[in-house]
Amino acid sequence: MSGVRVSALVLGAGFLMVGSAAPVSAQGLSQYGMWGSGPPTSRSPSFLGAAPAAPQAARGAELAQGGGRPSISPKSPKRVSFDNRFEPGSVVIDTAGRKLYYTLSQNSAYVYPVAVGRQGFTWTGMERVSRVQSWPDWHPPAEMRRRDPRLPVKMTGGVRNPLGAKAIYLGNTLYRIHGTNETRSIGTASSSGCFRMHNGHVVHLAGLVDAGAPVYVMRSLPKSGPATPPGGSKPKQPAVQEVSVESPAPTAGDADTGAGENGAGAAEPADAADDQAI
Repeated sequence: MSGVRVSALVLGAGFLMVGSAAPVSAQGLSQYGMWGSGPPTSRSPSFLGAAPAAPQAARGAELAQGGGRPSISPKSPKRVSFDNRFEPGSVVIDTAGRKLYYTLSQNSAYVYPVAVGRQGFTWTGMERVSRVQSWPDWHPPAEMRRRDPRLPVKMTGGVRNPLGAKAIYLGNTLYRIHGTNETRSIGTASSSGCFRMHNGHVVHLAGLVDAGAPVYVMRSLPKSGPATPPGGSKPKQPAVQEVSVESPAPTAGDADTGAGENGAGAAEPADAADDQAI
């Protein structure tokens, strides 16, 4: 056999051996590329079909249960010296100091720590207590539910309800002084215009105020001299509603909403961060 034919046979046999004993890493050469790895992938969106539909947010129930309604005992706050020219029985809220004063005389008051409106949601002015509600229901306004569809249309009063054990309603506004079960927020600027108190404190305050009691919301109190009502005069006594402990007025709503700097009633939309923390 000639040398050329022998060489050809040997070379052909070598090719057969290589083809039948290819290493695992090269078996899928045509599918996976030279290094036996998968094909390069792209993070770019595919345009071969319709984009996947975005998941819809869960919708809140028509009625949510607020949980139990335990008996909350009133908790007396500190009694302090308070130089003022307000009528005894007035409520004075120091927004900067995050304190609420209930005046006992022109030189003394009860003082309670409170949570106030965060930046952009504070307001000043004078309102009067219109009613007091124990374990109030919460009716998030429609615009609030549009921002967070998980919110219920109504939540009954209870320990899960953000309005706490008592709500003291201010005039015909959506603002109120109310309890909270999130006690960590007390002393902060975190609400959308309402004033939060410890449940024991709001029960104590609710036992002192009557319908028609004046509530002054002030940016800050003077560093020296007596605290005085805005304008230095006593407010006129308007007609007021009877105190109600049954159910809130259907048009008032029961959610903490924002307010501008021009006083109560000049509402701004609250953002979603505070929709569930009234």
